[in-house]
Amino acid sequence: MEENTERLNRAFAALADPTRRDLIARLADADATVSDLAEPYDMSLQAVSKHVKALEEAGLVTRSKDAQRRPVHLDADGLGLMTKWIERYRREAEERYQRLDALLGRMADDEHDRQTPRKEAS
Repeated sequence: MEENTERLNRAFAALADPTRRDLIARLADADATVSDLAEPYDMSLQAVSKHVKALEEAGLVTRSKDAQRRPVHLDADGLGLMTKWIERYRREAEERYQRLDALLGRMADDEHDRQTPRKEAS
């Protein structure tokens, strides 16, 4: 449990940076080298490499060796842990909203019943 908490902390901290979020979005489309990833940014290759390293340490990306290339891959396991955490709280919030909707519906029905004149039996 504590290990998962630490992994989540590292992942969310890594994604706090907009450049890293953009790198993740681009890697969702296809694997890329650090050079490929650095192309659209006005920063050094070394700076982009540091961002990739932060994502790697957070468990969000991995690197492999492919001949002379070292492509960066999105790691679904790292994202899966975050998704499970988010989904848990999303479900809890959804259940609260459903209970609130039901309560408001009952209150509206009660209000409608109070305002509707009753027909007397003949």
